[in-house]
Amino acid sequence: MLRAGIVGLPNVGKSTLFNAVTRTRKAEAANYPFCTIEPNVGVVTVPDPRLAVLQQIAKTDVVIPAVVEFVDIAGLVKGASQGEGLGNTFLTHIREVDAIVQVVRCFEDEDVHHVSGSVDPIRDIEVINTELILADLESIRRRRERLAKDVKRGDRSAVAELAVLEKLEPLLDAGTPAIAAGLSDEERALVRGLFLLTDKPTIFACNVREDELASADTNPYVQRVREYVGTRLKSEAVVVSAKIEADLIDLDPAEAAEYLSALGVTESGIETLIRAVYHLLGLRTYFTAGEKEVRAWTIRAGDTAPKAAGVIHSDFERGFIKAETVSYDDLVACGSIAAAREKGLYRMEGKDYVVQDGDVMLFRFNV
Repeated sequence: MLRAGIVGLPNVGKSTLFNAVTRTRKAEAANYPFCTIEPNVGVVTVPDPRLAVLQQIAKTDVVIPAVVEFVDIAGLVKGASQGEGLGNTFLTHIREVDAIVQVVRCFEDEDVHHVSGSVDPIRDIEVINTELILADLESIRRRRERLAKDVKRGDRSAVAELAVLEKLEPLLDAGTPAIAAGLSDEERALVRGLFLLTDKPTIFACNVREDELASADTNPYVQRVREYVGTRLKSEAVVVSAKIEADLIDLDPAEAAEYLSALGVTESGIETLIRAVYHLLGLRTYFTAGEKEVRAWTIRAGDTAPKAAGVIHSDFERGFIKAETVSYDDLVACGSIAAAREKGLYRMEGKDYVVQDGDVMLFRFNV
């Protein structure tokens, strides 16, 4: 299972956000630095309103959503790449995740200490990114030293890897993350062993106060973050209120809806964040729907029908024949599986078919 790591400076709301996302209280949230030391891990269901619609069509009581794993990682401080704070431990934990959710504090509160003494989300982003870049530069320079002898001997693999390192190093020196280098799949494979921190897709979570969520679009901190990450990092920012979601953990759905309504919102942004992270990881969903259950299956973007079948069982991939497929929109428009079949909207797809997000599928196989 792919993992998204929640990172940020101390006291920006990482652990509170983790608890909100996982609907637990696994992570201690306190008003002092390094409250989290060992990472907390939680499996999170991916909100998908299509499941409820398919449940009605299939007339089943069993619904199984897709899931993704979140990791709450200890707070980073300036100098982490040189061992400050939890330094190397923090960086090691980031290397182990597939994508990063960087939590940025976008609220003022005198009762919540900021490690830098004031609230400045752009400064905070640059502190985190600088430490990750410095750590990557160190990894690249060490690797170049190890490759030197093999390159001198003319080893083709070493020469190819060195070319990628020479492409990355000046970029990082200029303060640009490795992901901006646009490495090809072949180039990325050559440096995969370095587990470059800045080559991980990143999304930014703007954490606002509960009384500011409804007007978050006018929050000057949020506006600055959106502008900065959009233009400088080619990324996106999602607004959340970790405090609101923490309060919702113990409420039933009706109470939660009433609580949110009183604040002038319908959700705190957590569902949007989870869906955004799911796509950031390059994940997509197809469905199976029948009287037994409706289920969301997770695949990677670009997976073919046999690969998608293998998610259910390896025998499905090994003995794949065809995939009976209908798009979610077509099925919903027809109102029933039988009606979709009558209209000829179900189609038989072969081994080369690239599964689309929202496809409803039934596999034919023979082992």
